[in-house]
Amino acid sequence: MKQLIIKQVLSGLIFSFCSLSVLASDVITEKTIGMELSRDIANETIIACRKDGYHISAVVVDRFGLIRAALRDDRASHFTLEIAERKANMSVMAWTDSGAFKKARSDIQQELNHIEGLIVMEGGIKIVAGGYNIGAVGVSGAPGGEKDAACAKKALDKLAERIEFSIDE
Repeated sequence: MKQLIIKQVLSGLIFSFCSLSVLASDVITEKTIGMELSRDIANETIIACRKDGYHISAVVVDRFGLIRAALRDDRASHFTLEIAERKANMSVMAWTDSGAFKKARSDIQQELNHIEGLIVMEGGIKIVAGGYNIGAVGVSGAPGGEKDAACAKKALDKLAERIEFSIDE
């Protein structure tokens, strides 16, 4: 009888420890982009496009597609905000730059363009820090998606050191 009680207690303890390790996965720690860095990426993107004579909007989303910063240059159309957001979301969904995705998957471009919040156009650039996909920046308003993407890349290059070291291990 005593051995049976000991076995039951031990079984209960083992079960409890196993359950704790399963429950530990119920809490997830994510690496994502912060507000200040998002704001500065959007601002630097607008500055880069202004230097080239373009008035654009820049939208930075986190790894879940939630807007962290959105800026519209003074002379940019209000439609550019929505297009920039949709380009950024495309980059988050595909985890590649939207222009690269457009070239690789032209077979499903029309279908994806019907999904709310997405658009398959060049001008969305993923943001990676410390090996983590932390968000994306979308740009709209320059005469062509390649010019939109170039402005975002200039901003990301300017802030590269800050982006790379923004992730604490």
